[in-house]
Amino acid sequence: MATYQDALAVLRRHGQEHLLGFCGELPAQGRQGLLEQIQSIDFDQLDRLIPTHVLSSPAPQLPREIVPAPVLPAAPRDPAAQAAYAQARRRGREAIAAGRVAALVVAGGDGTRLGFAGPKGSLPVTPVRRKTLFQVFAEGLLACRRFYGGNVPWYIMTSPANDAATREFFARNKFFGLPAEDVFFFAQGRMPALGRDGKILLADKGLIAWNPDGHGGSVTALRRSGALDDMARRQIEVISYFQVDNPLVHCVDPLFVGLHLEAGAEMSAKALPKRDPLEKLGNFCLVDGKATVIEYSDLPEELARATRPDGTLKFSAGSIAIHLFSRGFLEKLTAGGECRLPFHRALKKAPCLAPTGVRIQPDQPNAVKLEMFVFDALPLAKETVILETLRDEEFSPVKNSTGEDSLATCLHDQVRRAARWLENAGLRLPRDAAGQPAAAVEISPLAALEADDLIGKIHPERIQAGQELYLE
Repeated sequence: MATYQDALAVLRRHGQEHLLGFCGELPAQGRQGLLEQIQSIDFDQLDRLIPTHVLSSPAPQLPREIVPAPVLPAAPRDPAAQAAYAQARRRGREAIAAGRVAALVVAGGDGTRLGFAGPKGSLPVTPVRRKTLFQVFAEGLLACRRFYGGNVPWYIMTSPANDAATREFFARNKFFGLPAEDVFFFAQGRMPALGRDGKILLADKGLIAWNPDGHGGSVTALRRSGALDDMARRQIEVISYFQVDNPLVHCVDPLFVGLHLEAGAEMSAKALPKRDPLEKLGNFCLVDGKATVIEYSDLPEELARATRPDGTLKFSAGSIAIHLFSRGFLEKLTAGGECRLPFHRALKKAPCLAPTGVRIQPDQPNAVKLEMFVFDALPLAKETVILETLRDEEFSPVKNSTGEDSLATCLHDQVRRAARWLENAGLRLPRDAAGQPAAAVEISPLAALEADDLIGKIHPERIQAGQELYLE
């Protein structure tokens, strides 16, 4: 059990003794809770980061030469490449069938920005049955058993704020048909919010102001939670990583897995052709021969707007946070309990206590947030694969309450993809004057994981405008 004297000694060594300034005003339980929070902080790590990331704001150090990273096409035209893709798809299916592939979803957020109370994964998102994000992904993993014959264990990274609610949501829904022993929950790490002077902020008299340590924190959380050990016990070789806000994602893609394995890659990524030069996606680049993601805010605008002789964007490949990791690579990154990913600095407005105990609601950024980005692992990998995917096939996240990347645009995109799959299988769909589907259609992953799964299974009838159609 943490003691006041032990905590005070540690805080004095690191110049953070103000955290105990209100300890005498707390009840016994609140006092012990604060001491345990203090005990959980890696002060040596903070001491290394504060001079470089808090007291100063280093400009991004871009290399002198940045070139586009090589990207494999979504659908090659060359017969030899088509044959190689067919072989990769077979190898990917074999790996899934053998139980050597796991799924990892980053699900630490909540629905506050969307006007929704609860973990973001429990947000209803589908156009007909109003299934939640978690249910869509669960059905995708169940479908892997049906289509490929393999068991895909699911690792779900929560946050300290939504971990209990997420576990309860799965229990209440009987894990959506998945075996409970194949669903592994683990909480994301966190970092204290720091004032511009390097002092840790208090959110309340007994509560440190915390921030999530970024999606890159999933790497250390996998190690700390025992998830990596669980994967080793199951003989998992490939981990399919995606974020919780995108219901179009293919949770486990046999082609992607196969290409990753055929290349002997340690980390791979999917890319989208950017809609415009300044779209807010990270840019896949080649730096010193290593695939690297440069944030949209860090790539100079003249490079972002640079074009090839045919007029297309030179840096056109955008990162959409869909990755594959080899388990051995993540074990190397976290060997010895330390993560090799760098921290990044961001300014934010953090409600906190003044030294007088008065609560401050800042109207300007007053705090530094330290976080890791998962794509920073890419240049550390010995071999990588970057595979282009199609926006209307696999990317429509729910990030905003209105406008771009909102639930409304996501519903629209889900219907468009389902309509395209159905028409590919021979079903005639009504269209409106703009050429958009005039019926609400939804396809469960249990019915099809990709368009070709429906061929020969759909009666070629025509449905009426305004009708709802659900396939399962």
